Amino acid sequence: MKKWQDIKLDDETMWPKEGLVKLDRPHVDDRGFIQNLVNFPMKNISLISSKKGSIRSNHYHLTDWHYMYVLFGSFDYYYKPTNSDVDLKCIRVKKGEMIFTPPMEDHATFFLEDCNLLAMSRNPRDQKTYESDTRRIILISPEDLK
Repeated sequence: MKKWQDIKLDDETMWPKEGLVKLDRPHVDDRGFIQNLVNFPMKNISLISSKKGSIRSNHYHLTDWHYMYVLFGSFDYYYKPTNSDVDLKCIRVKKGEMIFTPPMEDHATFFLEDCNLLAMSRNPRDQKTYESDTRRIILISPEDLK
């Protein structure tokens, strides 16, 4: 039997068409609410905490995709297709919003305030799998943001 880390659970037709993901309406009753975030298989959910002014990502993934849902705080998400001359784009992502990153998309995050987010990904996030799929680049630097 194949290792579970190697089983492919999705295909490109299941991915959102745009970066910022439109969430379904939450189920609300007297007890509170339930907000569905992702309704198809994935292999990892991570909680990421970032301090105001920090930069994360500055990489792309060969096969991995991920969603990032903001629990609190906000960040600017910079992106463009890998190996393209397309102009760099930026989306501001705030509390209660979610962004999708497909494979082969250069991306970087700049945290505008302290932020906690959930990252939900196709691939497992053990160090070996992550490093073999990730290519580091410098998409943005602190000097670019001044």
